[in-house]
Amino acid sequence: MYRKIISIVKGGPSAEEQLPALKRAGWDGVFFTWTGKDEDRLLAGKIKKEGLALQSVHAPYDGADRLWESEEGASEAQRQIRCIRDAAAWGCRLVVMHAVVGMEHIAPSEADKARGLENFGKIFAAAEESGVTVAMENTEGEAYLDCVLTGFHEHPFVRFCIDTGHEMCYDHCHDLIGKYADILYCTHLNDNLGMSGDSITWLDDLHLLPFDGAADWQGIASRLRAAAYRGDLTFEVKLEGREGRHEHDAYRAMPFEAYAALALERAKRFERMLSE
Repeated sequence: MYRKIISIVKGGPSAEEQLPALKRAGWDGVFFTWTGKDEDRLLAGKIKKEGLALQSVHAPYDGADRLWESEEGASEAQRQIRCIRDAAAWGCRLVVMHAVVGMEHIAPSEADKARGLENFGKIFAAAEESGVTVAMENTEGEAYLDCVLTGFHEHPFVRFCIDTGHEMCYDHCHDLIGKYADILYCTHLNDNLGMSGDSITWLDDLHLLPFDGAADWQGIASRLRAAAYRGDLTFEVKLEGREGRHEHDAYRAMPFEAYAALALERAKRFERMLSE
């Protein structure tokens, strides 16, 4: 039996409205993205009060590129460290982080690598001091992720988070579960339709419920079993759609209670696959 965790659903009602609906549906816990505002602390308290686990905190990713390419990297590292320390203060021992942001980022230069590894080293040292594991998530810029996970492969507080949707639309369906099996720590499970064109674009990153896209869920289950994965089943899904697309229309047409229940049914369906 796996704990089943869901994101605070973007595009849905307020987090305060979502929490009781998710609890009634049967979810074990949630995660949310850190903003650095006092509302984060209040939300962490409401999650606990609702009887849900705060399974992880997603670090801010809008400035992740600055860790590699800018003199602002040191201040961005400090922002990431504040997120980690906040998570620890709320009793949460897992932060999920992006290595980079921006479709134009293909691979770091040697100078970028040196700067990036220095900044990530500061972040991971603070994580170890706080007792928080940082799981690096696959996104665009696969080479940046590999640089971090290769450079800190032996670090006891650095691990890997597989995003199944990103693997399809950002990582050319490369088997990242297999590549990082020895440090696989958590999941962001979601579906999409893969790359719609010749180039990577954020418009394909749909975060649909499992089985509503083109993902090979039997294959994902098989790869997780091969990696001896025993962590939580965490689902990062959305109600908001991309401009001009309609994949999320059916979700938005239903009450949030019904969406929460449908999402859990899909989670249990995947859990059965994983347990076969």
